[in-house]
Amino acid sequence: MKISTITVWLVPLTSHETYYMAEGKTCDTVETAVLRLETDAGLTGWGEVCPIPHYLPAYARGVAPALEEMATVLLGADPVGPEALMDSLDAFLQGHDYAKSAIDTALWDLTAQAAGLPLHALLGGARQQSMPLYHSLTCVAPGEMARMAREAHATGIRQFQAKLGADADWRVDVERLIRVREAVGDGPLVYGDWNCGASRLDATRVGRAVAHLDIMLEQPCRTLEECAAVRNATGLPMKMDECAHDTASLLKAHELGCMDAVALKLSKFGGLSASRRARDLCLHLGAKMCVEDTWGSDVTTAALLHLGVATSPASLMNVCDLSGYVSPRLAESAPVRRDGRIAPPEGIGLGVAPDPDRLGAPVAEMS
Repeated sequence: MKISTITVWLVPLTSHETYYMAEGKTCDTVETAVLRLETDAGLTGWGEVCPIPHYLPAYARGVAPALEEMATVLLGADPVGPEALMDSLDAFLQGHDYAKSAIDTALWDLTAQAAGLPLHALLGGARQQSMPLYHSLTCVAPGEMARMAREAHATGIRQFQAKLGADADWRVDVERLIRVREAVGDGPLVYGDWNCGASRLDATRVGRAVAHLDIMLEQPCRTLEECAAVRNATGLPMKMDECAHDTASLLKAHELGCMDAVALKLSKFGGLSASRRARDLCLHLGAKMCVEDTWGSDVTTAALLHLGVATSPASLMNVCDLSGYVSPRLAESAPVRRDGRIAPPEGIGLGVAPDPDRLGAPVAEMS
């Protein structure tokens, strides 16, 4: 089996509500890049990457040019056994992990289809039937965030990420965390996320002000060293996100003692192959994992769900139904949340295939 055609689409995804974050960052309508690899055997593999502006050194309109560069290696190559072909791509073109992540997902889709197996069977096998979700709360007025948390709690959600720092007032962030904690009651997981947008001082002041509550902090500052200092000063557990992007950064965060939990996002690591290696390292290090991606719709959501369900439930903190936060849905039959949990798609491979009518005209096609 050989790869015969590469096609790329750019699809605008609109959030169901605008996400406000620290330092004036917002997420409203962003483009996702959808990739299709066709083979001479009649099998088709799908990949997706949606690099939010200001989150990664990446952008959706960079995917097609990167793929045109890598087409020399991809076209005519055997897609079965993704890691071998991904090594060849890394040797041919350094970096551009976000673009490679879509390729890697499509290769895993094709490999699982060729084996006649669901993708999670190749990633370790299903460890549970469904997985817990977290719900992300946009950074708005504390009372409004509490209302959103209560509504999500009523649907079965028991893990809540409260965005912080949108108004650069640490005292309002304290109120946000207190109000959300009160809204969902004792037991559910609540963590405040600055997306690197807090100073060490402000994050420490917030942490100390809520240290009497059951709260976790997420990536307050830009560097691992600053995050570790906040962790030490507040005594609150911490989840790493932006600074966790490869095995070296995971090891450093563990050594600094600031990685109680970590977000494994497919596009940051370069796809399922690298994310699987990161997962296995986190199992060894004892860090809880959130298996997800930066943003996106049904294809990348399916990929992360397959990796998540193949991860030990004792180490999997949560996953994210990214496609549930945006419209349009690209594959109508893709999984949806139920009672605060979600299961991977059924069937072989990824188990999802976008509706071509929802993708529009492709921006690139190579054969």
